[in-house]
Amino acid sequence: MPNAQQPLTWILTDGTVGMRIQCLGLAKAAGLTPIVKRIHPSLLLRALPVLGRVPGVPATAGGDPLVAPWPDVVISCGRRTAGAALAVKRLSGGRAFVAHIQDPRLNPRHFDLLVVPEHDPTRGRNVVTTLGALNPHDPEILAQAARQWEVEAEGLRRPLVAVMVGGSNKRYDFSPDAVARFVAQLRDVADAGAGLLVATSRRTDEATRAALRDGLADRAAIVWTGDGENPYLGFLALADALVVTSDSVNMASEACATGKPVHIASVEPESGRLAAFHERLRAAGHSRPFAGRIETWSHPPLDETPRVGEILRRRLADAGLLPGRG
Repeated sequence: MPNAQQPLTWILTDGTVGMRIQCLGLAKAAGLTPIVKRIHPSLLLRALPVLGRVPGVPATAGGDPLVAPWPDVVISCGRRTAGAALAVKRLSGGRAFVAHIQDPRLNPRHFDLLVVPEHDPTRGRNVVTTLGALNPHDPEILAQAARQWEVEAEGLRRPLVAVMVGGSNKRYDFSPDAVARFVAQLRDVADAGAGLLVATSRRTDEATRAALRDGLADRAAIVWTGDGENPYLGFLALADALVVTSDSVNMASEACATGKPVHIASVEPESGRLAAFHERLRAAGHSRPFAGRIETWSHPPLDETPRVGEILRRRLADAGLLPGRG
């Protein structure tokens, strides 16, 4: 819980894991101990977030109560919670410092700090751009996860290749033919002598899970398809190299933060902002396309979270909400 030396901090989340993780990562990097408020954003504020500034417009349509004492700091992520964050700032009498992650497609002046991907167009004096998504997975957390899962993986051959699999979304569809090609590529990697640590996600459909499970059953592989504890962080930590499906900015960013070779699997072709994101990752040397083989190279970790956390700390100190440094 917050103490006298720390501002009262709320994280506003609709429960979307990728959004909540980014908020937690920013709070942790800034040295804040947040209270997580899981809310049900209203359809009105989801459609028109700027109405959160209008008196009388409710902050949410349910979930955890948003009542006084109002926070000193609000951290939110994604357009779905942007309106709620603005409403809390209004209800606090304008006192709450709002740090919002991702481009809400609003004028930046409505926020105290706006953290947006480089491939989005919004810029301004209070805008910080990032190449990758933020996350709370520091080396200590990864080392603990590795210890938890190393016994499970010790029977596999080296190199260990972690395979992080996402799923379809509104701009990206995992077709059966594309999944079959991807599984065939993974079999090639195993045939070349690697051990596979495969983790699916909440968005992975059952057909894709079955294709991975059945297609790799006779290979040196551990395939996690949702039963029991999620080994994602353990696999991330134990791997010598990684393969990540291109649908998830979060998974690609977390993989690149390890500094290990990261291969991006285009199960389906990317487009728009997702394509621009992966083009920037490749240009910076953080990733290479996956073509059924594992390459070896080194690159600096994509370490965005500490950098943005320090910026937030400085802004809070300037606002009198944290002690200054030095």
